[in-house]
Amino acid sequence: MSLNLIAPEEFAARHDRARSLMRRAGLDGLLLTTPADICYFTGFLTRFWESPTRPWFLIVPVQGPTVAVIPQIGAALMRTCAVGQIRTWRAPDLEDDGTSLLQDTLIDSIGAGGRVGVPSGHETHLRMPLHDWSQLRSAPVDFRGDAGVVRTLRMTKSTAEIELIRATCAVADRAFARVPSIARAGDRLSDVFRRFQMLGLEEGADWVPYLAGAAGQGGYADVISPATDEPLMPGDVLMLDTGLIRRGYFCDFDRNYSVGAPTSEIAEAHRTLIAATEAGRAICRPGNSAADIFHAMDKVLTGGAGGADVGRYGHGLGLQLTEAPSLMPMDATELTEGMVLTLEPSLVFGPDRMMVHEENIVITADGAHYLSSRAGDDLLVLDT
Repeated sequence: MSLNLIAPEEFAARHDRARSLMRRAGLDGLLLTTPADICYFTGFLTRFWESPTRPWFLIVPVQGPTVAVIPQIGAALMRTCAVGQIRTWRAPDLEDDGTSLLQDTLIDSIGAGGRVGVPSGHETHLRMPLHDWSQLRSAPVDFRGDAGVVRTLRMTKSTAEIELIRATCAVADRAFARVPSIARAGDRLSDVFRRFQMLGLEEGADWVPYLAGAAGQGGYADVISPATDEPLMPGDVLMLDTGLIRRGYFCDFDRNYSVGAPTSEIAEAHRTLIAATEAGRAICRPGNSAADIFHAMDKVLTGGAGGADVGRYGHGLGLQLTEAPSLMPMDATELTEGMVLTLEPSLVFGPDRMMVHEENIVITADGAHYLSSRAGDDLLVLDT
C-alpha cells in the first residue's frame, strides 16, 4: 500500500529538496535500491521486500520525472505512488534481471556521462546482486556516492511523519500497558514474546517486525537473543523492546519489569536509567550534536567514563528501526528541529547483568518532547 497519509505535495517537496542537494553536490541523479529509500520518495510500501528474489530500482534525476524500474509484479501498487514513470520487466530473469533496462533508463533520465549518486555511507547497502552491479557499472554513467543527500533528507521529519511515528508509539504504549495481563512468574519467555506481538496487532500495529528482550535474575545478559522457553522466575528482570510498524513508520522503545518486588540495586538501576534519559532529552536542542546527547547521558551512567561496549546510547528513527544519527562520541551530527530519536541508555553492573531503557522523542524549536509515554521512575512489578 502507498503511504496515503502523506500528501502528494509532501512527496513533491521531498523531490525538490533532493534536487537542490544534488545540485549542491554536483550530482545529476540518484539511484536508490532499498525499501526505506524508495518508500521515502514514492510511498511504495509492501511486505514483498521480504523476498530477496527481485531487485527494485528508483531513479531520481536532477531534472525530469522520477522513474521506477521495477518487476512487473509491483506495477499496480507503484501506480498509486508518487512517481513520474514506471518501467517494468518480467522478473525474475536469471540472465538479465532488469539490469539492461536500468542501464537504458539511466541514460534516458540522466544522460551519458551523468553523475549518479548511490547512498554509500554508514547504515546503507546496495540491494542487488554483485554480478548485476558489475554489469550495471558498464553503463556510460559516473557512479559515485550520494554525498549524504538521502541521509540528510531522511534525518529531519516532516509534521506528517512525526504524527505517524507518534501514532505508532501510541500503539506500543497501549501494548506495554497490557503486559501485566500476559506475563507473570511461571510464564515462558517465548510465550510472553508471542503474546506481546498479538497485543501489538490488537492495538493497531500493521505488523511487528521487531521484538527483542530478555529476562534474568537481577538483570539480563543481552538484548538481542531470541526468546527461550525458560519460565519467568521471582527476582527476574524482564525487558521487552519493540519496533512496531503502522503506516510504514516505526516506533522503537522498551520497558523493564520486575517479577515480584525488585531488589534495591535493580530499583536504583532503573531510576538511574530514567535519570540518564532525562539528561539526554534536556540536551536535545537544535544546534547541539548527537555526541552531546551521548555525553549528557554518560555523565549520569558512568560519571563520564565513556560508556560501555554497546557503542551508542540511541539513534534516529523513522521508516527504519534504526537511522542516522548515532548517539555516540564520534558522531558530530548537528541536531535540527524535526529529528526523531531514540534515547537508549544502558547500564552494565556485573557479568552477564545489564539493563537498558529506551524512549522516543522529537526535537522541536523549544527542546525535545516525548513521542512514547515516558516510563515512571519506579520499576513496574509483575505478579509472582
